Amino acid sequence: MKRLPLLLLLILSSSLFAQDIEENFTKEKKGNKGKMYVIWGWNRASYSDSDITFKGDDYNFTLHDVAARDKVTPFSYEKYIRPDNITIPQTNFRVGYFISDHYTISGGVDHMKYVMHSYQTVKIDGEISNETIYDGVYNNDDILLTHEFLTFEHTDGLNYINLELNRFDNLNELLKFDTGFMDVNLTEGIGGGIIFPKTNTTLMGSERYDEFNVAGYGLSAKVGLNLTFWNHFFIQSDYKVGYINMNNIRTTASTSDSASQDFTFFEATFMLGLRFQLINQE
Repeated sequence: MKRLPLLLLLILSSSLFAQDIEENFTKEKKGNKGKMYVIWGWNRASYSDSDITFKGDDYNFTLHDVAARDKVTPFSYEKYIRPDNITIPQTNFRVGYFISDHYTISGGVDHMKYVMHSYQTVKIDGEISNETIYDGVYNNDDILLTHEFLTFEHTDGLNYINLELNRFDNLNELLKFDTGFMDVNLTEGIGGGIIFPKTNTTLMGSERYDEFNVAGYGLSAKVGLNLTFWNHFFIQSDYKVGYINMNNIRTTASTSDSASQDFTFFEATFMLGLRFQLINQE
C-alpha cells in the first residue's frame, strides 16, 4: 500500500509524457511553415522536334523538325551511388523552404540530357560557303545528318537551373484518412530559370567543342505525389512539362559560331528527400 501513491504518480507522469509527445507530433505533422527540405533524384525526359539554326562567318542554315532523345545511364553503384560520379546520370537536386503551411519556394537544377538522333533525314534551308562538300544554297532540301556533317548533344547536360513556387496539400487531412506514420501529399508548381548546357558539337569537320555556356531560358509547370514518413523522410515523383528557348548555343571555339533552337519537354522524376524544421512556427 505504501507503494501505491508512487505507482499512481508514475502512471500519471507516463500519461502526461505520452500526451505531450502526441501533441507535439500532431502539431509538427500539421504545420509546415518554417521547414526546409532537400531533394536528390533522377529523371527521364522527352523532347519535341525542333528547328535548329546554325550561324557562322561562312554559313547560315536551319535544320527543320530535328528529333532528339534523352540519354539513360545504365544503373550501377559506380555511376549512381559513388559520390564523385553521381552527376553522370540524369539527376535532380533541389532545396526548398515552406513560406507557409501550403506554399514553398525552392531552387535547384534539372540535369537532363539531350541527344540529336544521328542519321535522320531532315529539311534544310539556308547557305553554306566554307569550302567543304556541303557548300551550296538550300531551299527545303533533304539532308542526312551523318556524324561527318553534325554531332549535336547537350549531354553534360541540358542543365535547367530554376526557381519554383509550389503548393503543398496533405491528402490525409483533405480526405480525412489516417495512414499512421506516412503522409500522402499532392504538390503542384511553376518555375523558370536559365539553361546552362555543356554542348558537345562537331559541325562540318570542325574540332569538337564542349564547354558550359548560358544559352537561354526555360519555363515549366509540374504536379507530383509526395509520401512523407515520420514527418521527415520522403519520396516524391513529379511530372513536369516545360518550354526551353536557347538562342546562344556555343558550337565551336569561335564566338562568331552559334546555334539556336527552342522546344518543349516532358520530364518524369523519382526523388528522395529530407524535411526538417528551420524556424519555429508562429
